[in-house]
Amino acid sequence: MIQSFKNYDEFRAEDYFIERGTLVGQGMCGGKAKGLAYASRALEGAALESAVGFPDLTVVLSTEIFDAHINDGGLSSLYDEGDWELVKHRMDETPFSEPLKRELGAILDRFDAIGAPPLAIRSSSLLEDSLSLAFAGKYETCFSPNCGSREERAVHLESGVRRVFRSLFNPSARAYREKHGKPHRDESIAVIIQSLSGRNHGSYFYPELAGTLFSRVFRRPNPRIKKEDGVMRLCFGLGTRTVDRCAARTFYLTNPSLRPAGNLPRQIAEASQEYFDYIDREHGAFLTGALSSFVPFLRREHKNFGAYVQNYGDNFLYSTLADPEEPTRPLFSFPELHIKERGLFSTSKELLRHMEETSGFPVDIEFAYETEPAKSFRILQMRPLASYEELASARLPDVPHERIIFRGDRMVSNGSLENITHLVYVDASLYKEKWDPAGAARAVGEINKKLEGKRYILAGPGRWGSRNPALGVPIRYDEICNCGVLVEVSVPELNFSPELSFGTHFFLDMDSDGILYLPVFGNRGGNKHNTEWLAATPYTMGGHPSIRVYEGNFSVYLDGEEESGMVIIS
Repeated sequence: MIQSFKNYDEFRAEDYFIERGTLVGQGMCGGKAKGLAYASRALEGAALESAVGFPDLTVVLSTEIFDAHINDGGLSSLYDEGDWELVKHRMDETPFSEPLKRELGAILDRFDAIGAPPLAIRSSSLLEDSLSLAFAGKYETCFSPNCGSREERAVHLESGVRRVFRSLFNPSARAYREKHGKPHRDESIAVIIQSLSGRNHGSYFYPELAGTLFSRVFRRPNPRIKKEDGVMRLCFGLGTRTVDRCAARTFYLTNPSLRPAGNLPRQIAEASQEYFDYIDREHGAFLTGALSSFVPFLRREHKNFGAYVQNYGDNFLYSTLADPEEPTRPLFSFPELHIKERGLFSTSKELLRHMEETSGFPVDIEFAYETEPAKSFRILQMRPLASYEELASARLPDVPHERIIFRGDRMVSNGSLENITHLVYVDASLYKEKWDPAGAARAVGEINKKLEGKRYILAGPGRWGSRNPALGVPIRYDEICNCGVLVEVSVPELNFSPELSFGTHFFLDMDSDGILYLPVFGNRGGNKHNTEWLAATPYTMGGHPSIRVYEGNFSVYLDGEEESGMVIIS
């Protein structure tokens, strides 16, 4: 490992932004801005400097701006306020000072000078992106289309800054600070305002590809993948889908053809992206589009369309040039990306190696990538990859079949928990039938609060924390933070499937909190979902018709080497 050019803890990102005249206020610039500045410094004079860029303009509102708004607006009591609705009302009703409005106007002028691109407005708190805790996704990131009249654009920018400010007090952030022993009043927040990376495609703006890179692979599909190999999680369009619990493609950088969800057409289809996010500049909105509605447009706009998309039908995958007799639906499965865009993968590997060697710690990088008119790789964020203690594999005990409640055989990590007293289960049929996703999530949260201090098992259909409630219960961090084991169960007939979205904010939380994870793919292969036991065993209701709470003595054993894990009755 080479000597770092400056110790990360001692690195003053404020100096970097002051040199460029892009720091507003005399305060700190926070962890996210620090990571970006550090990455830029680390590339100066390096072989990769010409191959890797950054957003065209980044301006930081320092923590002094936030602190002044809180103090001058009489809002300091919000640090101790647990009522999120009250917090939102107070923050939304407190006007910005005239000096702050003038600063935001001057910032708009600076972006106007480079063509008035859409804007990303991101949090950068004091505690965020530290060497020990990521606070990934706990604070707000939002977008401004930055179009319309000057007054409309100023309103959009002010609204985005306000949303980032108030996110410091949201329930998930509060729960995360409390769980990790961080006093609420030790936190403050800076705001990064960036030109959004991407291109105009007609009235639509988006990057062709966006993703996250991790220099270490803590959840490996098989022993061929080494911890040091690096992994990429990638999507088409804005990168929101790589950090949220949405479908995206995972590439192991030393084995890019390997798919963690499996190589069968059905498995590829279950894990593939079918929607993408973009900015509609004509209507001034952040929107989500269905690939099926955009095929002719995207085929015209992107020469690599065939390397991104396949058609799926009747349990077969077809090239976009094929004309199958069966009805099909298009998927962003990226079948040939690692062949057509070798430079993306070689740059990613070199960048991760350089950043880890320079800084002395594993890193997590968000990026955007364009294939035309010229290759363009841009770093949007870099942070230390939050510490993760890899657990020893647990030998699975030989128990009677009827004592196994759940069993999985794909993407299982290591670990074990014994003598667990509670299992909380969400029934997929009743979740769909008694449709109230927010109510189900809040009810899980109430159980989570009651079980504080106990490491319970939480099992349910599809993707916990999904942005789309039709794919899983849309819980927040504060509603599951006390669980010890998270089980995701496939129910294909109801369109529920686990999403092995390692690298998302959701899984970074699980890793830093030591929460074990077990995906269960129905009752096929080496998987088991013991619906007979769940139906026959007494339980109490959990605040929503779909939620059951079982009490007993349960144990969990996960063997990542053998890719097998199970939840049993002890």
